Amino acid sequence: MGDANVIEAKDGNISVAAAFPGHQEAVQDRDHKFLMKAVEEAYKGVECGHGGPFGAVIVQNDEVVVGCHNMVMKYTDPTAHAEVTAVREACKKLNRIDLSDCEIFASCEPCPMCFGAIHLSRIKRLVYGAKAEAAIAIGFDDFIADALRGTGVYQKANLEIKQAEPNHALMAEQVFENTKAKFRMY
Repeated sequence: MGDANVIEAKDGNISVAAAFPGHQEAVQDRDHKFLMKAVEEAYKGVECGHGGPFGAVIVQNDEVVVGCHNMVMKYTDPTAHAEVTAVREACKKLNRIDLSDCEIFASCEPCPMCFGAIHLSRIKRLVYGAKAEAAIAIGFDDFIADALRGTGVYQKANLEIKQAEPNHALMAEQVFENTKAKFRMY
């Protein structure tokens, strides 16, 4: 392979992709193409009054599976963020909850809820455009950056979080033990 940069990952996989001339540029061009589609979705969502300026596309084998934008206002649903909506729609379209062969391109750094949806769907790669601070600067929740970066700089939530008393929590814990033989997610 000549002067190739061969990188061995912790899991034993070997990457030689960076060794090919023009690889970085090709990846950047591809990322730009799909990120621009996410940005177009963000504009589309605002223009039709569906929600904030956020867009996402999910890609499988270099083909867009779904393109979505924020639908919070349209559905009167605070969970209808672009990324969550895209995960939901891709799962429906592909008829499965495991999107491990897919990538997501988001116009903005995902909030913790969206990141959770991306993680739980097993999407293999996330590419985002704007940092959370761009959304914060126009009035979106400050906690986005805190949760993603593990900081307390912007934290302002006024939410009490408490686990039920141990004897009351027990019935909720038992649901896992009582259903483990009947339910398998992956």
